[in-house]
Amino acid sequence: MAKVVILGGGLAGISAAYHLEQNGFHDYVLFEKERDIGGLCGTVEQDGFTFDYTGHLLHINDPYFEQLIADVVGFDQFNVINRKSFIYSQDTYTKFPYQINLRGLPIETISACIDGYVKRHKHIKNPKNFKEWVLKNFGSGFARHFFSPYQQKIFACSLNEITASWTGRFVPNTSLEKIIAGAINEDEETPVGYNAQFYYPKKGGILFWVKKLAEQLQNKIVTNAKATTVDMVSKYVGFSNGHVETYETLINTIPLDTFLIMQRGTMANVLESAADNLRCNSVINFNLGVKRPNLSDKHWIYFPEKQYPFYRIGFGHNFADSMAPEGCSSLYGEFAHLYRTEKWVDKTLQEALQQTKKLLNIADDEIATEKIIPISHAYVIYDHWRERNLPKVHKKLHEQNVHSIGRYGAWKYCSMQETLLDGKNIAEKILKAA
Repeated sequence: MAKVVILGGGLAGISAAYHLEQNGFHDYVLFEKERDIGGLCGTVEQDGFTFDYTGHLLHINDPYFEQLIADVVGFDQFNVINRKSFIYSQDTYTKFPYQINLRGLPIETISACIDGYVKRHKHIKNPKNFKEWVLKNFGSGFARHFFSPYQQKIFACSLNEITASWTGRFVPNTSLEKIIAGAINEDEETPVGYNAQFYYPKKGGILFWVKKLAEQLQNKIVTNAKATTVDMVSKYVGFSNGHVETYETLINTIPLDTFLIMQRGTMANVLESAADNLRCNSVINFNLGVKRPNLSDKHWIYFPEKQYPFYRIGFGHNFADSMAPEGCSSLYGEFAHLYRTEKWVDKTLQEALQQTKKLLNIADDEIATEKIIPISHAYVIYDHWRERNLPKVHKKLHEQNVHSIGRYGAWKYCSMQETLLDGKNIAEKILKAA
């Protein structure tokens, strides 16, 4: 028996373990179902190329997190990068964010965006969904030419079903002055948004710094340990290998829907019903190693238009030289789906690969390697059910001394910084209550 059991060896679980130990507490066990740690902050190496599980960049604005990175990893291990990201639409590259960088687009599009912004739906006092929120804040032109098609691609469901509570730091505001200036000026990009500058490890991909944190742990992480059953009343976790671990406190960082389905005992029916209503999309992350240097000088590109199956393509070799062998480039792309068949996914993947090669003029014989990474839990869908019921689910868990944290444990959007701080906060909360 361990006083504290942690499920999931991703960043949230490792952070919780690290901060328990930093406070002198070692009576815990951390279980990870896979052979390797890292979760969605995973990195794979293939044929000399390094590929992350989609684009993961480190953003730092918290003093504690900044000091932790300095102490545990060292800033000399990172490249400090000023973002070079673009939107590709109407055969034109425009700087990100779209709402302040219209220069180069057809005059009809610029006019529609400005006119829509001026006439935007200010009478919508309390937008009921993301679609209304965009109309209120940006107008019909921006909605039609960027926000609606792009977000439809990512969420893979109707924008009427999604609230705007997630927007926060992710969607920069604009003004009429900024829109007009961005339509006519050729000035260098003004840093806008939370990801205008970021850090990236010089070697080892994004997993490098997560491993550095895990190396600080005195307790060994138990890998190849897949949890299959949880009884929150009797307080035990059962694993696929037959092992049973009892606990006093449980920290869950695996996807909340998966965790709720595992429940046994008196609360099983109630929580399994909640699991059925928690929605997230899935993402197919395709990666190409290309035998050509400097395939692009951009960090990533957004694609709102329907003719491109993917919503984003990025270039890892521009994050760190170690991502690709000398004379080569590293490329990643993503497309999302919700409850699609395997046949649909395979067909869309082939279309995405063909479109990528055509767009970037990549010949088949230039491809050194290809790595496809399916991500079953990708973007949490902030639908109306989530808004009404997620706090109730967490309350039921807390009553049973279960804390569900991190991106998927808490069922939210969060950066790596926020995920690490989730682990810190829950460790301190548990120790304070002891």
